[in-house]
Amino acid sequence: MATLTQIAAPDIRAARRLVIKIGSALLVDRAKGLRQGWLSALAMDVAEAKVRGCQVVLVSSGSIALGRMILGLPAGALTLEQSQAAAAVGQIRLARAYEEVLAPHGITTAQILVTLEDTEDRRRYLNSRATMETLLGLGVVPIVNENDTVATDEIRYGDNDRLAAQIAVTAGADQLILLSDVDGFYSANPKEDPTATRFDVVDTITPEIEAMAGDPISGLSKGGMKTKLMAAKTAVAGGCAMAIMEGSVLRPLKALAEGAHRTWFVAKDDPRQARKLWINAMKEKGRIRVDAGAVSALRSGKSLLPAGVVAVEGSFGRGEPVGILGPDGAALGRGLIRYTSDEARRIAGRRSGEIAGILGYEGRAALIHRDDMVV
Repeated sequence: MATLTQIAAPDIRAARRLVIKIGSALLVDRAKGLRQGWLSALAMDVAEAKVRGCQVVLVSSGSIALGRMILGLPAGALTLEQSQAAAAVGQIRLARAYEEVLAPHGITTAQILVTLEDTEDRRRYLNSRATMETLLGLGVVPIVNENDTVATDEIRYGDNDRLAAQIAVTAGADQLILLSDVDGFYSANPKEDPTATRFDVVDTITPEIEAMAGDPISGLSKGGMKTKLMAAKTAVAGGCAMAIMEGSVLRPLKALAEGAHRTWFVAKDDPRQARKLWINAMKEKGRIRVDAGAVSALRSGKSLLPAGVVAVEGSFGRGEPVGILGPDGAALGRGLIRYTSDEARRIAGRRSGEIAGILGYEGRAALIHRDDMVV
């Protein structure tokens, strides 16, 4: 098939942190309900990835599709209230299904429900990132879905392709796999145009590529190629390669590793470098001056603790970018701070163990975590 780059396609077996998006049409049969056999086979793929040392996050559609079947809601468009009711029923069933298929492999699962606001608001973004990092560090497989029970149009992603891309960036994943009802990105809709060509690898998403995107094919899925391209742009900007593949085959990740049809969108940076560039491009909301001991610690790759802070300048909220200055006032770096400017002033120069007594709640040990900092 055609290729738009000379760069080699990524190897899923080399993924360090992997996000897998599962579409509704793969997970739920409109006549029979949950595809239990397919889900059990996917669990084998996840277990195999973890044996290789890969950390895995699942972004799963299907709560509304599953819930509407359980409730016996009619086919066709649902009202917002019906969708939210279906999601409330479907989410608990979906979470249990993942727990049941992964537990025999010794894998613990966790459910994370998010809305668009959770990744647009920097404070919520940092909280989500910290929670995800902790879960993955403990060997847990998070199951992420949009919180359809509370989300309204203005705070919705609207499709789990873009949600998966944002989760991949939040988690610092190096690969994102969209398990879909199509086997890659085509020059036109292959169901309508027999001359459509599938691309193996896409290096850059050009206006020409965007013009090739079509509409959704499945009756269950919301995300068409346009949303998948939007997801790809988000992912690769965050240093995460993304693949689109047809996922109905049993063991889809095994099939991908063995050469199944797919399209890879290649990232030019790794997740850590992309994140550093993103932070470095932000406009500072304030400044933190640190002592010589903190300068040495930061340059050795450590987080900034309150004890090393000698002064706080400006007004800022949690999660906002601040400049980091050395003892002589020279710029040292930039980072996303985990406290407000008022809180930072109150705990400046104090030990992390004193934070709870000063602020009245148990805060995070680091003022700026090393993963949220450019030095």
